[in-house]
Amino acid sequence: MRHRCRVPQLGLPADQRKALLRSLATELIRHGQITTTKARAKAVRNEVERMITLAKDGSLAARRRALGYIYDKNLVHALFAQAQERYGNRNGGYTRIIRTVSRRGDNSTMAIIELV
Repeated sequence: MRHRCRVPQLGLPADQRKALLRSLATELIRHGQITTTKARAKAVRNEVERMITLAKDGSLAARRRALGYIYDKNLVHALFAQAQERYGNRNGGYTRIIRTVSRRGDNSTMAIIELV
């Protein structure tokens, strides 16, 4: 019974799910947009927005928290360098999810998630 448990399970055990979200967040920050399933895009949106909020804060503690989550150290430094000028006047909503055509193999709903 999973009543009121609002964590998206994605059909994976907890360790695999966390690793998947970390890698998707890293690649989204690196490339600016990725194509994935709609459920994964909605799940990774929370993590990416949390990382951008940490980058806007810019403190040493926030940088260390981001370094503990994002896989690429140089990517974290680049994010912290440009986040304040890119997202300084925005109070959230740093990502956009656009629904695309269904995947051919299993008819899964696909989406493009991109940074605004």
